[in-house]
Amino acid sequence: MKHFKIKKIVKKIFKKFKLSDKHAEISSEYLIKAELVGAPSHGLARLKMYCERLKKKIINPKPKIKIKKISSSIAHIDGNDGIGFVAADIGIKLAIKNAKKTGISLVAIKNSGHYGLSSFYAEQAVNKNLIVFCFTNAPPAIAPYGSKKKLFGTNPICFGTPTGNKIPFILDTSVSVINRGKIRVAAKLGHKIPLGVALDKFGKPTTDAKRALKGVQLPIAGFRGSGLAWMVDIMSGVLTGANHGGKVKDPFDDFSGPQNVGHLFLVLKPNLFVGKNYIRRIRQNIRTIKKLPKIKGVQEILYPGQGINSRYKKNLKKGIVIQKNILEDIKKLNAVK
Repeated sequence: MKHFKIKKIVKKIFKKFKLSDKHAEISSEYLIKAELVGAPSHGLARLKMYCERLKKKIINPKPKIKIKKISSSIAHIDGNDGIGFVAADIGIKLAIKNAKKTGISLVAIKNSGHYGLSSFYAEQAVNKNLIVFCFTNAPPAIAPYGSKKKLFGTNPICFGTPTGNKIPFILDTSVSVINRGKIRVAAKLGHKIPLGVALDKFGKPTTDAKRALKGVQLPIAGFRGSGLAWMVDIMSGVLTGANHGGKVKDPFDDFSGPQNVGHLFLVLKPNLFVGKNYIRRIRQNIRTIKKLPKIKGVQEILYPGQGINSRYKKNLKKGIVIQKNILEDIKKLNAVK
């Protein structure tokens, strides 16, 4: 299905669940873009969840978002339990605006929700010729190193920079071996997950997605990945005033109240220290790495952002393939009066 057709339907559904036209537009845009970049775990598979939370008013459909200006470079946003896409979209746009004026900007957000892929916010800053860091925490999925109980989220780390090329450098990675969304989609579709990404509730390795969701996910690089998850929990939870330390509610399974997810955006001009030389230097950096001898079977050493850009262009042409059960969910939601 062509992306613009399904986006129109998704926007209509969000409006049925009382989002304003503007907020429905933002939310549908982020969901459809996740499909286009080849990340369906963050796309239409989540639509039903958002609508259920909106229906129960656990997501506030009409949030009164407050922005507290701390300085010309620093702001604190209260998302008022609205849908995460909206608070984060306001936050990154404010961070970009402030960084353009002052050279560096920090925006913290509390009382938000799951905001999709961090790379979408990073991309906005990079397109304005800015460097960006994005942090957000998530519901418990990873056990801290040495513990058998999950507490940290898959807590993604995202960094973006202009490159002087059409394709920006954007690294967006969770600190788990695979993101939780992929396991949820596998559970929904009855697919197996790879061995070595999760343990069941008894602490045994599993390829069963449903058992993995009841157990724990494994972090990248052992205690190092656990440490990175902890760092993101501090940056986006402790620092911002949002939930942290395992208190972020699971949007699929916990309807006892709002998630209170925290986000943190740090945006800066690339010319702060080396002036106009930054683009020359980043180009040199990328060229050096791309010229390295390649292992067998590798045609090109890609920098983060090239793969997602390729998938986006490909899917933009061929359209979005929607799984049958997810398509049924969309049809039911669209039929809601």
